[in-house]
Amino acid sequence: MRHHLDWSNYHDQGMGDAYADIPRLGGDFAKAVAVCIRSGVCEQLTSSGVMCPSYRLTPGEDNSPGGRVRLLKAALNHPDPHHWLQEPRLAQAMASCVGCKGCQRECENSLDMAAIRVEYLAQKGGHFRKAWRRRLLSRFPLWLWRWPWLGRLIRWRNRHPFLAVLGQWLLGIAADVVLPEPVATRDLPQASEPPGTGVPVLLWVDAFTALFDPQQVAQARRLLRQLGYAVHVLAPASGGRGFLDCGRAAYAQGEVALARRQLGQLLQALQPALVAGWPIIGLEPSALLMLRDESRQLCPEQAPALRSRARLLEEFLAHELQAGNIALPLSALARPLLVHGHCHQKAAGAMKSLRRLLRQIPALQVEFIEAACCGMAGTHGIESEHAAAGEAMARQVLIPVIESRPDAELLCTGMACRHQITRLTGRQPLTLVGLLARLYAGSD
Repeated sequence: MRHHLDWSNYHDQGMGDAYADIPRLGGDFAKAVAVCIRSGVCEQLTSSGVMCPSYRLTPGEDNSPGGRVRLLKAALNHPDPHHWLQEPRLAQAMASCVGCKGCQRECENSLDMAAIRVEYLAQKGGHFRKAWRRRLLSRFPLWLWRWPWLGRLIRWRNRHPFLAVLGQWLLGIAADVVLPEPVATRDLPQASEPPGTGVPVLLWVDAFTALFDPQQVAQARRLLRQLGYAVHVLAPASGGRGFLDCGRAAYAQGEVALARRQLGQLLQALQPALVAGWPIIGLEPSALLMLRDESRQLCPEQAPALRSRARLLEEFLAHELQAGNIALPLSALARPLLVHGHCHQKAAGAMKSLRRLLRQIPALQVEFIEAACCGMAGTHGIESEHAAAGEAMARQVLIPVIESRPDAELLCTGMACRHQITRLTGRQPLTLVGLLARLYAGSD
């Protein structure tokens, strides 16, 4: 089997263990599958934690990470080397995976089903309508950035049911789901703007933030400068380099070659900052954390430098506070605060930095919502065959908690999560940098 991702980290997995149960086909990929020991932790129906939202929604022997492993092992042991890509039960089980990384977080052996899913998609490819949708969804950040007028098509589609139905028929994009709309104009600090004085940091603007929440960039830049940092900005089209992004959209669709190419271009642009030892600060969890996690299987040689330097804004600020490098005087928040963290942020253990940072708000009444995936999961929640399940995931815990607390402010760290919450509740969650900028200015 020719691997699309680098699985060499698993080369010694199970070596010398007669009970490792490594499938016949797949090499190091098969060893990554075999880390599952079927302990059953992924098949416990609890209301807390991030483990497998699809299993919580539809309990069944195939719908847990362990169930997917069982099907994968059987398919990879089949005499026909192509059988595993044609087995219908396996295809259905893998399609229900939202790539939330809950299993990687809570499994005793850190089963990386999210990456296994991407390898499966890359091996399988697409057919007919799904191939067109896959191409569209893997490239939409690039196309929206290159041709801004395409954003008008999304706005028209959201306002005209006929176009939404046509999109479902042609591409399998759910007609009854409102799509996120990119901003009409971009107002990003350019790399050529003076960074200010102080300790240099690089604020990396991912494509999702640039296209859908660009106001965060000005807020983050202003806050960091007020705290004494010289803020260098790297945006999707900084310095004439063309489109720069991490490749998250392509990776999620199994377009590994495109994701690797985009990440490689970004790495080249980040190289001066990495050599200089600057912190690389990001705002969107799914994008920034790709530099720390998925980079190991896409660009393994550069991954160690990225892992040591790439930080979410809350991680960077929490570290600087703990080190005594900054003070962050914040005014009080008059209302309680509900917080929903991105699945990847929870899986990476990055929520503790957010908790530490929020302690800087005087007398804050804060509640972290103990829910799994919001169901949007990138584009999973807009795909016609998954949209109903995605909404049901959100309505298991997340939406009822939000609806029970109309008195509270709502903070949400992920762009897709914010869209899902707004779509299902009508409430517009705060971004972290928006909240900090508001409280640092001393106004509530």
